[in-house]
Amino acid sequence: MRNHKAAILATVCAAVLAINLDTTIVNVALPSMSRELSAGTRQLQWVVDGYNLAFAGLVLAAGSLSDRFGRRPALIVGLVGFALASTAGALVHSADALVVARFAMGTCAALIFPTTLSIISNTFRERRERAAALGIWGAVVGLGVATGPITGGVLLEHFYWGSVFWALVPLALLTAVAAFLFVPESRDPSVPGLDRVGLVLSVAMLATLTYTIIEAPSHGWSSVATIGGFVAAAALLTTFVLWERRTTHPMLDVTLFKDRRFSAASGAVTVTFFALFGFIFLVTQYFQFVRGYGTLSTGARILPVALSIAVASVVGAALAPRIGTKIVVTTGMVLFGAAFLWISTASVTTSYAHEVVPQMVLMGLGMGLISTPATESILLVLPPARAGVGSAVNDATRELGGTLGVAVVGSVFSSVFGAHLASGSYAALPGDLLGRAQGSVGIAQAAAVQDPRLVTAFQDSFLAGMSTACTVVGVLCLAGAVGAAFLLPGRIRAQVEIEDEPVATPAAA
Repeated sequence: MRNHKAAILATVCAAVLAINLDTTIVNVALPSMSRELSAGTRQLQWVVDGYNLAFAGLVLAAGSLSDRFGRRPALIVGLVGFALASTAGALVHSADALVVARFAMGTCAALIFPTTLSIISNTFRERRERAAALGIWGAVVGLGVATGPITGGVLLEHFYWGSVFWALVPLALLTAVAAFLFVPESRDPSVPGLDRVGLVLSVAMLATLTYTIIEAPSHGWSSVATIGGFVAAAALLTTFVLWERRTTHPMLDVTLFKDRRFSAASGAVTVTFFALFGFIFLVTQYFQFVRGYGTLSTGARILPVALSIAVASVVGAALAPRIGTKIVVTTGMVLFGAAFLWISTASVTTSYAHEVVPQMVLMGLGMGLISTPATESILLVLPPARAGVGSAVNDATRELGGTLGVAVVGSVFSSVFGAHLASGSYAALPGDLLGRAQGSVGIAQAAAVQDPRLVTAFQDSFLAGMSTACTVVGVLCLAGAVGAAFLLPGRIRAQVEIEDEPVATPAAA
């Protein structure tokens, strides 16, 4: 039985490794895509966020469907579809076509991810055993996200940019075979049908919000288009909540957020992935465009984040039942925020060994302490039979955070970067070239390469944008720490152990 459980855990971990690699493996290829596909900053944001947006928008519906019709078939179909979409992404020849392929990959990932936590919840019923499995799962999730750049760097050192998608195909197909062989079927036939209205409203809200943020630097943050977009997103969100409260079978039971374990933990996960995805979007370009590192060197330099996330995920899973989720998650949020405020001081000459590595370790430790305990707090609210819904909410918060992280961080950076270019040496460039340089870091760097007088202006503009974006994220994380300290519950071991115990018979009572 123990070997069977190990095989199940290995299979679901391989599945989350594939789809979490895909969330960040593309980042190290962004400079190559900028040059070879003539992609601007906004297109690069959509290459990253096309995946995240489809993932976040559909994961709740996918979790409900997998609960109702079967987790193993959902996992297998999702993995095969993911392999096909990755193949398509590797074969396209334009940025717009790649964005479409990324939406397809995100759709398949939405089908895969909630099944993994559902399978863990239904396989590992005893709390300590489940906490250990979640710790391993969390470590693999973190490793997948954080080692994406190094994996991409190795591939791009020898192959073209499409290789970052080809590499995911065999992993997805082999995992699909393992799921067929090892994962038992589980489902909850009592789960109601799909809430189509809720699905449409949620996807429309997320798409409107993401589009508005990404396009804001082009339209202007105070423009009618941007303000109208935010108002439309708020109206859609309000309508979604009202619909979910009145419909008989909601896609998302919004009353769950009355439980502090659920709402505060969901908020912590959202902020964490907001910060992480925004950081990786910027740091891969910082290393390549400003520091001049190659793709492999860039990926290798992000390894400290991956290793510290892996360690802290296991430690966080072990500490939460003993000292309480509140203390562990709050500590993680403080470490995360401090790391970003430190990163905001980076310069062209910042020492990698003495400053960048400690910054990344601090960030990785913070994320590891947040992710696994917060995930367990979310899952504890629902019984194993409804684990797909709880895990889907957890996944949605991750992808929502990641989507908004790339959108907000990228847009704040783009606004500051473009404004600095226009006020410096780049102002002497012809109007059309200046405009294109403001919208594309790749074009701005190419202009600096041709005219060495622009190098300092380019570096200063990039660092100004990165500093502002990291400061915003750091303050958000510290605000999240305050929220976690006030809202998360303390130790909940006793309650859960009672829930895990078999119900006593009248005679025993």
